[in-house]
Amino acid sequence: MQQILEQLGIKAVNSGVCLGVDNWVEDANGKELVSINPSNNQPIASVTQGTAESYDKAVETTREAFKTWRKMPAPKRGEIIRDLGNELRKHKEALGELVTLENGKIRTEGLGEVQEMIDICDFAVGLSRQLYGLTMHSERPEHRMYEQWHPMGAIGIITAFNFPVAVWAWNAAIAAVCGNTMIWKPSPTTPLTAIAVQNICNEIMARHGVDGVFTLVIGENEEVGERMINDDRLPLISFTGSIKVGKHVAKAVAGRLGRSILELGGNNGIIVTEDADLDLATRGILFGAVGTAGQRCTSTRRIIAHKSIVDDLTNRLVKGYQSVKIGDPMDDSTLMGPLVSSRSVDNMMAAIETAKSDGGEVLTGGGKLYNIGANYVEPTIIRMPQQTQLVCDETFAPILYIMEYDTIDEAIDIHNDVPQGLSSAIFTNNLRTSERFLSHAGSDCGIANVNIGTSGAEIGGAFGGEKETGGGRESGSDAWKGYMRRQTNTINYSTELPLAQGVEFDI
Repeated sequence: MQQILEQLGIKAVNSGVCLGVDNWVEDANGKELVSINPSNNQPIASVTQGTAESYDKAVETTREAFKTWRKMPAPKRGEIIRDLGNELRKHKEALGELVTLENGKIRTEGLGEVQEMIDICDFAVGLSRQLYGLTMHSERPEHRMYEQWHPMGAIGIITAFNFPVAVWAWNAAIAAVCGNTMIWKPSPTTPLTAIAVQNICNEIMARHGVDGVFTLVIGENEEVGERMINDDRLPLISFTGSIKVGKHVAKAVAGRLGRSILELGGNNGIIVTEDADLDLATRGILFGAVGTAGQRCTSTRRIIAHKSIVDDLTNRLVKGYQSVKIGDPMDDSTLMGPLVSSRSVDNMMAAIETAKSDGGEVLTGGGKLYNIGANYVEPTIIRMPQQTQLVCDETFAPILYIMEYDTIDEAIDIHNDVPQGLSSAIFTNNLRTSERFLSHAGSDCGIANVNIGTSGAEIGGAFGGEKETGGGRESGSDAWKGYMRRQTNTINYSTELPLAQGVEFDI
């Protein structure tokens, strides 16, 4: 562990505020935050958090940096992000392993998260030459109309524990090539990974002679988070987290007429039809439900299986679950690590008891694994007679509910009858059924897949969901527009001044 920390510049005690290159600020009034390894509940290192005072300094730093960063040609900004991606390649193993140490996901998933950072940097480099606008024909003679996109300014990024570095990169790489500067508030559960990433950013900024593009403030929600979402100086807040907190963020940002990108909870379902490839479905469901110990917003939580194959599918899943190796996430043979905290364990156990009282039958799992560690649990499958309120709520843990259906219309109704709308999937070999699922009368989610699971989104497509998932979009496609402001321009190259709609006004 010590070698990993040293390689990434992590000390026993760290400053939680960085205003740019070689400018780590020790906040005299900041409280200590200890990062805990969920695998063994042992401390890794501590952080001195920022306060409102150091937060204000960070905002002013990013605002001042914006004045020069926005003037740099976008392809030049892209070159800097390319170097950021290359630097992440150098530190991929150490940073990925730090993710595993700090949030408990297995080592391959930690490395995969850093790979997502690298991929989005590559995407952003190409994007830096494609920040395009449209041209339109004017109704007035010798006039030209077009639209262009401008950066918004200093923006705020608030991330969650379960993807402590990748989600920041989804936002930061795109926002940066668009010409924005940013301030990052990471989850208090994973502060060390944020410090490590900031160290890498500082290296790149120093190499290119820029400063203040990336800043960091680790601080309490009441003092830093609330100030951030209510700050008129930040025209955009990108927030990843729970629906409950997301609603609060949306209200605060909208109240000041700011813009928000919200990536909130998911309650992701998979429909398995009577003609589905059950070998394929079993593998897709298993990874989607057990990966990251069920602590992904895209984790598979609900299976809606045709009554003719539900027993066969269930038996396959139960057998698969019983072969899942649970243990030290740094061990490459481990498939599931711990939950992030004892509170998460308690929430899972409470959900299981509620499911039982609702008529659910626990088919496998349902227990704690204290022999391994305090935060380890058994991945759980529960057969439910119907979709109860519990099933409609998201429990951030490895619980999989199985329900059955008779017709595809019934399956889609069950699938859509939850408040969330992030990711969805169907396993079928019927072209018409798959197209129905993807049509306007099918899945109501922002992501809809056929014959793959609900997790593992690629950065080339826009990531996000509908309904209580927040409606935000990050990463690929044209999600970059969320970080920019649109401007319509009209140029008159004639010697006349005709008015639109034929209006005449003579003086």
